Amino acid sequence: MNDERYSRQIRFRPIGGVGQERLRAARIAIVGMGALGTVSAAQLARAGIGYVRVIDRDVIEPSNLQRQSLYTEADARAGRPKAIAAAEALRSANSDITVEPVVDDVHAGNAESLLADVDVIVDGSDNFQVRYLLNDVAVKHGLPWAYAGAVSSHGTAAFFRPGQTPCFVCLLGPDAGGGHDTCETVGVIAPVVAMVASYQVAEILKYLTGNLDALSDAIFQVDVWQNEFHQTALGEPSLQCPCCVNREFQALAGSRGALTVSLCGRQTVQVRPTTSRPLSLDRLADRLRALGEVRVNEHLLRWQQGEIAISVFPDGRALVHGTDDPARARSLYAQYIGM
Repeated sequence: MNDERYSRQIRFRPIGGVGQERLRAARIAIVGMGALGTVSAAQLARAGIGYVRVIDRDVIEPSNLQRQSLYTEADARAGRPKAIAAAEALRSANSDITVEPVVDDVHAGNAESLLADVDVIVDGSDNFQVRYLLNDVAVKHGLPWAYAGAVSSHGTAAFFRPGQTPCFVCLLGPDAGGGHDTCETVGVIAPVVAMVASYQVAEILKYLTGNLDALSDAIFQVDVWQNEFHQTALGEPSLQCPCCVNREFQALAGSRGALTVSLCGRQTVQVRPTTSRPLSLDRLADRLRALGEVRVNEHLLRWQQGEIAISVFPDGRALVHGTDDPARARSLYAQYIGM
């Protein structure tokens, strides 16, 4: 271990040398490498977490750069996968650690394989469907997970420990439903992202270094524009909870994942074929060059014709940019990629 690198953290008495060794041995998975995920990942990697898995299905766009701190203008111009660019940035910041990128979304078919082998699950997602999956995996396998959300100028975070705190289903019921503000409808500013992610990381560091008495066991809420800060005690698990009491894992029992998903705040629809089928991106590029502009690398192919663009991944999954209509996205996928 590089003691000089972590010397200031080691001098912080609650962590010390023993705590730093625990961080070095720890494994985490971060789901979503957007605004929250990039801030959390940067802090956790620099803190010396030994193994970091970064998971994201998306590519980098110019609108990300205002708050997604690991990415550059060059990344956005190239439309690079967020997980790949994030992993490279984290390795550049700390070559002592192992960073594994996963370019995919988390769904019922892969959630356990991606998340059950770590010590803490970190939420950087932007939707409740994914968070219910994280909660199911966490409860089923006895793993803590760190929730966070930020929109406009306000944010929320909490650290859930199965058996010790309520779970997500205890607090919100089995389905939180829709109708929530999004970054597209009300925007978001970077300071609230950094504050909520930093709170999230602090709770993770407390847990991994064995400082369980320092955990807040509370829901943290902040509005940086209105100067409001609140903490509400999590309390005890609900005795009627279908998840953590009756061990009914409804999210994990769901389907492999929707064939089309509109991405929050984006003129983008994800299209996933009914079965994974490896594609030769080079052969696809040869076919599409006559029909529009093509850029291709080992991670993805991006084809553009006018205002419509399609980013295709090696497993056949695609992001259709320029529409929020799932039916049109499926039609474009069938027309240019083939179902």
